[in-house]
Amino acid sequence: MDDITRSPLYSPDLAPIPPEQRTWSKWNLAALWVGMAVCIPTYLLASYMMRAGLSWQAALAIIGLANLVITIPMVLNGHAGVKYGIPFPVQGRAAFGTVGVHVPSIVRAIVACGWFGVQTWIGGLALYSIWNAATGQTGSADLTTGKFIGFTVFWLINIWFIWRGTESIKWLETWAAPILIVIGLFLIGWGATSAGGFTNALEQGKQLQHATITALPDADPPGRTLGLSPLLNRDGTHKATHYRIFRSSELKNTPLEWNALTEPMTRVPIGMDPHMEVQFKDSEGHESSKVLFNADNVAARDVGFWQYLMWFTAMVGFWATMSISISDITRHAKSQKDQHAGQFIGLPGTMLFYSFVGIFVTSAAVVAFDDVLIAEDAPWDPVSLVARFKSPAVVIFAQLAMLIATLSTNIAANVIAPANAFSNLLPQRISFRMGGVIAGLIGIVICPWWLMDEISGILIFVSGLLGPVLGILLCDYFIIRRRTLVIADLYKTDGPHAGVSTAAVVAMVVGVLVAIVGYWFKPLEALYQLSWFTGFGAAFLIYWMMMKRRFATRSSLHA
Repeated sequence: MDDITRSPLYSPDLAPIPPEQRTWSKWNLAALWVGMAVCIPTYLLASYMMRAGLSWQAALAIIGLANLVITIPMVLNGHAGVKYGIPFPVQGRAAFGTVGVHVPSIVRAIVACGWFGVQTWIGGLALYSIWNAATGQTGSADLTTGKFIGFTVFWLINIWFIWRGTESIKWLETWAAPILIVIGLFLIGWGATSAGGFTNALEQGKQLQHATITALPDADPPGRTLGLSPLLNRDGTHKATHYRIFRSSELKNTPLEWNALTEPMTRVPIGMDPHMEVQFKDSEGHESSKVLFNADNVAARDVGFWQYLMWFTAMVGFWATMSISISDITRHAKSQKDQHAGQFIGLPGTMLFYSFVGIFVTSAAVVAFDDVLIAEDAPWDPVSLVARFKSPAVVIFAQLAMLIATLSTNIAANVIAPANAFSNLLPQRISFRMGGVIAGLIGIVICPWWLMDEISGILIFVSGLLGPVLGILLCDYFIIRRRTLVIADLYKTDGPHAGVSTAAVVAMVVGVLVAIVGYWFKPLEALYQLSWFTGFGAAFLIYWMMMKRRFATRSSLHA
């Protein structure tokens, strides 16, 4: 075997891990997935679907099925990591070339760095909340010195684990997993107690899938009368007692009077006024947030086949980045059996469980908190939920739980991949540690405290377009190379994988174009709604055809 240690593409962090040094069992991998999957985005997943009109049962079914589906390519792409002990940037050299692999690996790294910044800011806010609860201070909605101190402290905690290496990460995930499961069970217990029983809590959840304001189809003319439906108490009465409408600028002088709500639905004629805000209050004086509606677009929610399929695609794309770089993790596994069992045990079940926790706890909050008058104000995210607790001890406990969840997700999902990607840029100069620090610094540069919502939207969009990369990796490893890699060639600057693979670049570009063409060209909108699948399939097919032709040409030349 060639001496790869002299190659400029080699470093100890990118070198194949010998079998005797792979210490992660199936339970370590399962714990890793519990740590990654328990996070605020997972908690929120079902809420997005329910707000779009899906039932909580349908939302859970989609989440469970989608995560079973994505685990299959996750396990397949993790095969090379286990067999050869190599990370994603080295594995990707076979398909994309030693230079070409930088494109998908750096794109994947930048997405992770963005999430690192967002999650670190969330962790900093948890520290800030703990400090306020412990000292009896009132938090501020503005940017404060305390929030930046919390961000800095949590950033340093992340960097400490990075600097300690992958064994400290394994230790963190192994200990965090059971704690996070217990916390989920605790939240379910709180919800059942607060809502008057397990079944009753789920019954309240049905309210959250209905719009607070809908255009009534039987109005004359249609769409010019709205139906107001605030949340209900357990006895079926409205939690809100009054409403008021803030009309558009042409009617801005209209008195903002409170009007009594009627049962079971209040009908409000709006004439030709196309824009308005509606607000509710209860008998105790609690006021809801103002809900903005464009009356021309308000309609009863109609959930059809394409909506279900679109949400299924979005849920599959949730772990799109991890499915690409999973060999960064599986290279530490003892065997293929361990990585198969660990991933199937850890990923689908955890995603399903914590999505259910989010549904159940938020449904219970509908009746547990008197001042939650409309679905839009339901505390879907755990930050909003914890903020409603009065006991400092409960707030501190809940925020510590959030810290553990955020830290375990951040380290495993948002550090390992970019650390290896940056190390692969200059293997002789950038170590895994240094790559992780670079990822942390980029997480600061993006200023998540200003652009958190915008960044999250961009990152989700980009993640959904990474299906082509996975399609190319699986086609190359299983179809073209039949699970056989020459490790020495992956470290050669003048070997068969040197430079850029034209087939991989063309396939990736075509795959991305197929995935997004429907965004601009409406007749092909289905391609965009199924972007992860269409991009994956197109790239897989194009790469297979181009590589098959290349191998056929080589065979004819040697004949």
